[in-house]
Formats: sequence, C-alpha cells, structure tokens
Amino acid sequence: MNLLVDLAALFEGSLDIGMIFWLYPSLGGIEYIVHHSLSAIAVAYAMMSGEGQLYTYMVLISEVTTPEINMRWYLDTAGMKRSSAYLINGIVIFFGWLVARVLLFVYMFYHVYLHYDQVKQMHIFGFFLVFMVPAVLGIMNLMWFGKIIKGLKKTLTKRQ
Repeated sequence: MNLLVDLAALFEGSLDIGMIFWLYPSLGGIEYIVHHSLSAIAVAYAMMSGEGQLYTYMVLISEVTTPEINMRWYLDTAGMKRSSAYLINGIVIFFGWLVARVLLFVYMFYHVYLHYDQVKQMHIFGFFLVFMVPAVLGIMNLMWFGKIIKGLKKTLTKRQ
C-alpha cells in the first residue's frame, strides 16, 4: 500500500510540475514557481522525515482560499464583474484570506516561538524550512492581500 501511495504522489507531483512549466507564465510569474516549489519541498520533507508536520499542515490550511480565487477567475472570464456573485466572492476572499493566510501565519509564528525549544531540536534542514518557507509565503500572502484589498475597494467603489 505504501508503494501505491508513493507512486500516486509521484505521478500527481509530476503533473503539477508539468502544469507549472507548461502554462508558465499564464498562471503566474516567478512568484507562482516560488510558491509551489517551496510548498512542495516543505511537504516532501515533512512526509519523509516526520518533522514539522504541524507547521506544514498549518501552512496547507491556507489553501482553503483556492476555490474562491478560482471562482473569481470564472466570474471574471464570464464577464460577471458587476454581478452580486462577484462582490460576494470578493468579500469571501477577503475574510478567508485574512483568516487563513494572514492571522493563521501570525499564530503559526507565535506557536514556533512558544515551542522554540522543540523546534531547535529538528534537523538543520527542517529547522531552516520551519522559518524560511512560512516567512516567504507569508510575505507573498501579505502582498496578495494588499491586492485583494485594492480590488475589493475598486469593486465596492464601482457599485456605488
């Protein structure tokens, strides 16, 4: 069974890598590659070493915002920028992003601080990942959150 899981993960991972490079840059620029590469490295490390799994899960929870981002793209492509669905989706993205990608990351760093004695016992690579991956992704999340706020303001202004 473990071999089957490993093969499935390898297959799915290769599909992700193929999609990233095949559709680059239409799905996103260098930040898209950085985001997915760091995430893949951290998840692979947590799975293989057993270290840092809680922090990996905390970061992965942020992907709960992905369906709303995809829905925004569909609504935009369908020419529904002035619809109530587009506005509601924007509000859901704002609150979802705030909770899952801003506040959760703040809590995660607080948790690392509280449990630093345990974190420093990790292998040096895992220790590095616990600080580097969430820091880089957190900065990117804040940059995107700024764009979300700007877009929501623009949408609300147009509706008045």
